[in-house]
Amino acid sequence: MNPNRPEIVNTVKDLRETVSSWRKQGLKIGMIPTMGSLHKGHLAIVEQLQAHVDKTVVSIFVNPIQFGHGEDFSRYPRTLQTDTYKLQSIGVDCVFAPDVAEMYGDGFTTNINIKGLSDILCGASRQGHFDGVATVVTKLLNQCLPDKVIFGEKDYQQLQVLKRLVKDLNIPVEIVNGTLVRDESGLALSSRNSFLSKKERAISIHLNQTLFALKETALEGGDLRLLEAWGITKLLKSGFRLVDYLEFRYDNNLDLATNLDKPVRILSAAHVGKTRLIDNILI
Repeated sequence: MNPNRPEIVNTVKDLRETVSSWRKQGLKIGMIPTMGSLHKGHLAIVEQLQAHVDKTVVSIFVNPIQFGHGEDFSRYPRTLQTDTYKLQSIGVDCVFAPDVAEMYGDGFTTNINIKGLSDILCGASRQGHFDGVATVVTKLLNQCLPDKVIFGEKDYQQLQVLKRLVKDLNIPVEIVNGTLVRDESGLALSSRNSFLSKKERAISIHLNQTLFALKETALEGGDLRLLEAWGITKLLKSGFRLVDYLEFRYDNNLDLATNLDKPVRILSAAHVGKTRLIDNILI
């Protein structure tokens, strides 16, 4: 274990002072925005980014404005002490852990909307979700001013939304794609996996298995719209309570794919009990 505990800062002022001292030394700074409840997938992308920067900042903030009505904001795991211990073990330099009052002061009314990309897939079933994501990420990037920032490919739509955000607003940061990490069953690692009962976890592995089965059939020439319908039916028969979407989308812009003439990604969101899981694979 790295013996040095990360510096923990709770205010924008203290974060900027820390980052400013590094920048004066000519150091390259990387940032990893998270909502905490860190797992091996988070740690893997932290280490991925560490290979390209001198100092790393991990933000831990459960962002209320990206949760919709009836979603799991109140029960989302908050494990700052355990998270800090995990980050210490891999040599993270700073943890930025603001509270809601620090992030959204009195009278906060600004909202950032990425038209088009925010309205499909998860955006269709979680209206306003990506507005909340885009708004908080804009704030975090302005607060930290990192050279590089990393977002995991598990939430591929979010990654594309944030790439568009950075490009459109000329934010001087390089976005790195964080590798999607799976457990031994193939289930994509997620903080929400902790909500799954033993029975629900057994059901959840069918999401990944179904996506890979769809990939194989699509490569053999199957009709993409018929395959989507087959995949949704299979997930429901496997025990999923609801499937928000299962779609073939072009990898570069998330337009609905009509064939495999260029890279395509299969994306899905489905509910097991009260838990909503997302996954995707590239063809």
